[in-house]
Amino acid sequence: MTVLVTGATGTVGRQVVTELLARGEQVRALTRNPDGAGLPGEVEVVGGDLTEPEGLEGVFDGVSGVHLITFGGELFAPLETGERLVAMAEAAGVRRATVLFGGGETPLQEAVCRSGMEWTVLMPVEFMANALEWAPEIRATSTVSEPFTGRLSAMVHERDIGACAAVALTEEGHAGQTYTLTGPEVLTVHDKAAAIARARGAGVRVDELTPGEARERWRAAGMAEEVVGFLLEVYGDTPVEGRTVDRAVPRLLGRPALRFEEWAREHADWFTPGRP
Repeated sequence: MTVLVTGATGTVGRQVVTELLARGEQVRALTRNPDGAGLPGEVEVVGGDLTEPEGLEGVFDGVSGVHLITFGGELFAPLETGERLVAMAEAAGVRRATVLFGGGETPLQEAVCRSGMEWTVLMPVEFMANALEWAPEIRATSTVSEPFTGRLSAMVHERDIGACAAVALTEEGHAGQTYTLTGPEVLTVHDKAAAIARARGAGVRVDELTPGEARERWRAAGMAEEVVGFLLEVYGDTPVEGRTVDRAVPRLLGRPALRFEEWAREHADWFTPGRP
């Protein structure tokens, strides 16, 4: 049987594909741009859009499990096609589903949790990959400019998210579970900047912005007003789940969660001057 991965070219989707392949699974990857997917040759890449279920006929055929994202369109707007997608999956005999939690209840997640499939909800906190947003400034000025630099984050490696999804999709015992996925430590912006500095072999200075300065900076960068407001709210008052280490990752994977230090070493070239 085949495992279907939606959002397969995204930050987490690519990791889900990689982890499933490592387990010897057959993988079908759904993406809006099959020609630019850049996935391994053994992956069956199919084109399609979760916002347009009428174009997904046959996508669920022969599928035993599906990894679902809950957003579509601009600014990660929640998918409104959940009922139809779940109906198609159940009609095709899909047995298991993982749902990547996107920050709130969505029609798709609600439909999956009401379905007859063995579902698992994955609730990752801040992705370590979010630090790539600092890369241009660090390359240019060796500086990170952020508000609330003492804020705490139990950020999680995207590889761990993918590995947890692969476990839930291929092993028994995870039906009806919701897992909060974190890293093994709680870090400030200063901690993250120091890890990046060690990884690239050059210092990184932290410049703390006032909330007003951050707002104007993000607006100038073209961020939508609702995104700016959301970031200021979350950074200024991080939910307890986002700043508390959870043991779900080591329980699921049988090994410690990956540290930000490891992530920084893996991505050191992104923060090194001269990268395109």
